[in-house]
Amino acid sequence: MANTSKMQVTPFVNRLQGRLPKVGIRPTIDGRRQGVRESLEDQTMAMAKSAAELISSTLRHSNGMPVECVIADTCIGGVAEAAMCADKFEAEGVGVSLTVSPCWCYGAETMDMNPTIPKAVWGFNGTERPGAVYLAAVLAGHTQKGVPAFGIYGRDVQDADDTTIPEDVQEKILRFTRAGIAMSTMRGKSYLSMGSCSMGIAGSLVEPAFFEEFLGMRCESVDMVEFIRRVNENIFDPEEFERALAWTRENCKEGEDFNPSEQQMSATEKDAVWEYVVKMTLIARDLMIGNPRLAELGFGEEALGHNAIASGFQGQRQWTDHMPNGDFLEVILNSSFDWNGIRESFVCATENDALNGVAMLFGHLLTGTSQGFSDVRTFWSADAVKRTTGHDLSGAGENGLIHLINSGSTTMDATGQQDCNGKAVMKQFWDITPEEVGKCLDATEWCAAVNEYFRGGGFSSRFLTKTGMPITMSRVNLVKGLGPVLQIAEGYTFELPPEVHDKLDLRTSPSWPTTWFAPNLTGEGAFKDVYSVMSNWGANHGAFSYGHIGADLITLASMLRIPVCMHNVNEGDIFRPSAWASFGMNKEGSDYRACENLGPIYK
Repeated sequence: MANTSKMQVTPFVNRLQGRLPKVGIRPTIDGRRQGVRESLEDQTMAMAKSAAELISSTLRHSNGMPVECVIADTCIGGVAEAAMCADKFEAEGVGVSLTVSPCWCYGAETMDMNPTIPKAVWGFNGTERPGAVYLAAVLAGHTQKGVPAFGIYGRDVQDADDTTIPEDVQEKILRFTRAGIAMSTMRGKSYLSMGSCSMGIAGSLVEPAFFEEFLGMRCESVDMVEFIRRVNENIFDPEEFERALAWTRENCKEGEDFNPSEQQMSATEKDAVWEYVVKMTLIARDLMIGNPRLAELGFGEEALGHNAIASGFQGQRQWTDHMPNGDFLEVILNSSFDWNGIRESFVCATENDALNGVAMLFGHLLTGTSQGFSDVRTFWSADAVKRTTGHDLSGAGENGLIHLINSGSTTMDATGQQDCNGKAVMKQFWDITPEEVGKCLDATEWCAAVNEYFRGGGFSSRFLTKTGMPITMSRVNLVKGLGPVLQIAEGYTFELPPEVHDKLDLRTSPSWPTTWFAPNLTGEGAFKDVYSVMSNWGANHGAFSYGHIGADLITLASMLRIPVCMHNVNEGDIFRPSAWASFGMNKEGSDYRACENLGPIYK
């Protein structure tokens, strides 16, 4: 049994350089004095305060810190006050803009003109003043000027003195803000390639232009030989290494060795590999975010890190043909806990598949939870399962399953051992208990790396995800002549009877973790059936996040000007900037045309 009783949630910290983005609230007002403006001041500012309270009391950054709001010093009745607000927002580090108003205002004079900050306008649905008219006017201005904004307008009329925020308005404010915070958090950060292209995988052919123009990020790169240098020259914290190794030996149990007996390492050789992969984990983390302890040891340059909000480890083949694989470092980084306690997970893509790493990053920033990374390995139809095992699929899996499996990267949170009211979940780290950490570790075993894949040895995690968790699989792909596109598939995890799972698992790579995925079907297009989901997936990898977050991903993608080429999200939940309605009646076609017309936001 894992010994985790003394584990604690680590303090909330911003581990990267740069301020956390804040949400700027802009109360706009009819600028006419001598009666009109004066009658609206209190109501307008009350809207701003209500929106700020909703956001700050509901949303957190992925590191656990609450999202802060900044309200303009005065209501905005014209250009001068709009400029004063812009100056305050710049000084305060505002990364998301929400304009609120209960009345008519002068659209082009009060609008937020910052082209790179995501923006929305909430127009109060009341009859006393024409808030809806202002909303329509200012959104038209945003569309005409090519600075798109999201429009928020409640379905039901409210009384002028009603200070509550209707549920439908709350949902749109929070969806917009979650996506806006994610977008702004990425800006100025790095993707770190540890190594280069793995086995010709397209996603690990890292395209700096995509990161720079669509995400506002930079690409950093180190050769994998940097790991050897840091191991050989002891460029890591020796005290933390001893503590990490002891924790690993106590809590990470070895599983079955699937190598032929004559190829298996001795216990002494495996112990040496354990020491090496723990050092690799420390080094990978330090490469991403730095470590002030290294400066104390005389390694000032290495102490700084690469300010990487996401990373990828190439591994295969140049590294793994000779050195231990990166599975342990990837799993530990991507999980919500390690020897230092329960903490925010990192984003680290196996095989340096940066495009899958971006999908993982989207999911992490939107939810605050750890992310899964898998091969989209096999479609198992009900007939194929029956033929090979004699078992009849039923329930959520009756239409067939997709076998998600990969040697590295998938978080141990995906074991499904965290609990909420008797249901398997993947929690935000600040809600995870030490007991749940212990269950995740107990449900995971570490199998010696299979030599035919990893000649240098190492250890791969092995577990089976529990059934019934809502998850969203996603993936970014680059298309020549088009640019990036996003794929989304919502569905549920599924658990086969052990003897059935074993029969299917032994046909592929049994020393790796498995998540059986049953996507939600619509009966049309890519979601006509499970086979079609598999057939239309654009690459060999997919990321998955806890919860059905497809609508949030669609909102974020529209902010980044990335069209969505495949999804099974209810149409009523889709929330994009109002300008998208001007590009045609078909929502997905208009998404493509709008993204093409506007172009990358950071270009």
